[in-house]
Amino acid sequence: MSLVSQIIVNADSELRYPTIGELEAIQEYLKTGEMRIRIISVLRDKEKEIIQKASKAIFQIHPEYIAPGGNAEGARKRSLCLRDYGWYLRLVTYGILAGDKEAIEKIGIIGVREMYNSLGVPILGMIDGIQCLKTASLELLNEEEAKIIASYFDFIIRGMS
Repeated sequence: MSLVSQIIVNADSELRYPTIGELEAIQEYLKTGEMRIRIISVLRDKEKEIIQKASKAIFQIHPEYIAPGGNAEGARKRSLCLRDYGWYLRLVTYGILAGDKEAIEKIGIIGVREMYNSLGVPILGMIDGIQCLKTASLELLNEEEAKIIASYFDFIIRGMS
C-alpha cells in the first residue's frame, strides 16, 4: 500500500482527518516524486548491468557457489540465481514507488527464509547477494538518490537475517 493510501486508511479507521504529521509526510513524499521516478527508471534500464556486477561480486565472495557441486554450478542454476536478483531489484522499485516497505514485506520477505532453506539455498549467500545488488545500484545514483534507495535494500537484508 502506498504511503498516501496507508494514511487515508489509518485516518478513516480512526474516524479522523489526517494529522499535520501525516500531511507533512505526504508533502515530503510528493516532493521526491520526480527523483523516485528517476531512480526506478535507472534500476529498470540498468537491470542487466546491475545484476551482472552483483553476480560477479557474489561469486568472488563465494566462489564455492559456482564450483562443482555448488548452488550456482552450471548455466541453469546460475540463471535461476540471477532471476531472483532481478526479482529483488523489482521489489525495491515497488517500495520506492509506494514510499513504503509494506509491498516488499508482503511480496518478498514473508516466508523467504523458509523457502530458501527448503530449496537448500544458503541464506547467507542471498543476503550477500542483496548487498551486492545494493552496492551495484548505488554506484549508478547520486548521494541523495542513494539515501532513498538504501533503506529498501537494507529492509530486505534484515528480513532475510
